[in-house]
Amino acid sequence: MLSRHAFVAVPLASLLLGGCLAKTAFDIATAPVRVASSAVDLATTSQSEADEKRGRELRRREERLGQLEREYSQQAERCARGSQNACRQAELARAEMDDLLPTIPVERAR
Repeated sequence: MLSRHAFVAVPLASLLLGGCLAKTAFDIATAPVRVASSAVDLATTSQSEADEKRGRELRRREERLGQLEREYSQQAERCARGSQNACRQAELARAEMDDLLPTIPVERAR
């Protein structure tokens, strides 16, 4: 036997579940659009992201140039004292510096 509470609970539950079912149906229907939108966001690079990437690459090259300058200076001193190996190392550092310098923009005085 069903009590009076059951007669009230069944219609109330169907109303509440109807909202859940409608939301689930909406979520399922819009899922492909959300997935496609996410894929486009992942595939494209914003201008600010591209600028940040260029900035990181420029800083990396500047750091490498600083390392090469220090290495060149040390090897040049050793070369001046007669170390042939140091002369070769200084030449290699200088060659890499010469290759790297054109890729670093020059800041102009204002």
